Amino acid sequence: MPSKPSRDLETFPNPAPSRDFRIHMEIPEFTCLCPKTGQPDFATLILDYVPDRLCVELKSLKLYAWSFRNEGAFHEAVTNRILDDLVKATKPRYMRLTARFYVRGGIFTTVTVQHVKRGFKLASVPEMPEQDPGLPTR
Repeated sequence: MPSKPSRDLETFPNPAPSRDFRIHMEIPEFTCLCPKTGQPDFATLILDYVPDRLCVELKSLKLYAWSFRNEGAFHEAVTNRILDDLVKATKPRYMRLTARFYVRGGIFTTVTVQHVKRGFKLASVPEMPEQDPGLPTR
């Protein structure tokens, strides 16, 4: 049976809960609809997080991202909603979501939102470059 879009975010136990480590994911095929025109908006979502007790399961994240394909949303609203849903599901120590929307009306839009768990020291987020050197840039 083929997969279908879903708003259910599945999780699994963090395999190393005593250590701070960064999980980096890129979702290059995110789409939603412009709430004004109904035309598609395309974005790359970049998710970085330091898990606490739970990690997000990748297939459920893919189906979750797919669930926005036919939904109208402003860039700022959909980015904040996705972060809120991911934080609710995983309760991470730290999470940052960057949504890089492709050009619309001659303008590229990038929205970055983050969550920091109370008591977590942001300085303990493992540092990594914004983009791996082997990946193409816009």
